[in-house]
Amino acid sequence: MNTSIQRDLDYIRFNFIMQSEFPVNALVLASEALRIANQNTGRQLFDWSFVSEDGQPVRASNGMWLGADCATTRMPPADVYLFFAGNLPTQCNSRQLLAPLRQAAREGAIVGGVDTGAFALVEAGLAGQRDSRNVILHWEAVSSFLEQFPDASANNQIFAIERGRAFCAGGIATLDMVLELVARFRGQTLANEIANALVHTRREMTTPQRSDSRFGKRSVSPLSRMIELMECNIEECLTLPELSRRLGVSDRTLSRICHRAFAQSPMKLYRNIRLRSARNLLFYSELSIREIGLACGFSHPSVFSRVFRKQFGKSPRAFRSEFRDIQNLNLRPELHRMVYLPVEPRSLSSSPGPNEPGHPPTWVPSNQCRT
Repeated sequence: MNTSIQRDLDYIRFNFIMQSEFPVNALVLASEALRIANQNTGRQLFDWSFVSEDGQPVRASNGMWLGADCATTRMPPADVYLFFAGNLPTQCNSRQLLAPLRQAAREGAIVGGVDTGAFALVEAGLAGQRDSRNVILHWEAVSSFLEQFPDASANNQIFAIERGRAFCAGGIATLDMVLELVARFRGQTLANEIANALVHTRREMTTPQRSDSRFGKRSVSPLSRMIELMECNIEECLTLPELSRRLGVSDRTLSRICHRAFAQSPMKLYRNIRLRSARNLLFYSELSIREIGLACGFSHPSVFSRVFRKQFGKSPRAFRSEFRDIQNLNLRPELHRMVYLPVEPRSLSSSPGPNEPGHPPTWVPSNQCRT
């Protein structure tokens, strides 16, 4: 922090909790908005800490490492807790990560999930049930989320803040959500000033994540209605006559519409939509290969494997294994290094160079935990 900034006795504290493979762009936007608020007012209106489960650096989805100020067990009390998750929405949600979120909610703090952070909040019992069924998460993970939490509901909007919960789709939507939080704590004028500094035009929370997305919006044109019907019937596939009948057009008309827009037949497009859904489930969920195939309308694993390989160049198992191996090596890398890298004799007076085995990962320095 700039030492010339006057510390405000009533400053608002944020805890940014980072899960492995988190989206660094969202975290940067959130912290930059608070930094600009302090810088432009000359007062420390906001304070924040970067937090990880064990206090160790965390790897972002783009390969960058970010240093943590402290572990979840030592993070200071805050007004807002934002859980940043990305490519591993379920694999790392340990008790040590979820328990502090529940405690923060009991104490009346705002608890939120960024990108795929909704997985953790629902797993913690803080959303997705009873009177708080609606959540927001990145559109690409919606099908995996609903497969795991069928009682929840995902809205097609960029963020939401209600009843002590905050959700956003990640990316630039994180900035919109944090600006709204700034506005609620410190006024609209300051929020607009921060948006101008970041060359950003604020958006309403109900702004759709994608204008062409089906969830939360009723389609009108025959083409969009066709895609919506296909996406709503992934597990139990419809035949071409069934699609045509439900859309109120002939088979020939439906084929002509599809060829004009996608240069392929309706049933091939339907298969590709199901394969895209399978890819997302392989990436975000822990369902078995057979379960994913069935969930995406493939009754036999051999058929699923064959068409998936034709589309993506590798089998579903190989596809999942490849990125899982990479992600697993990013969890506690110092332990992997001890197992896989040979230790060469070294003089006690020498130290490893930046490109040598044994050198710790480089990360972005952050502010220290404050009491």
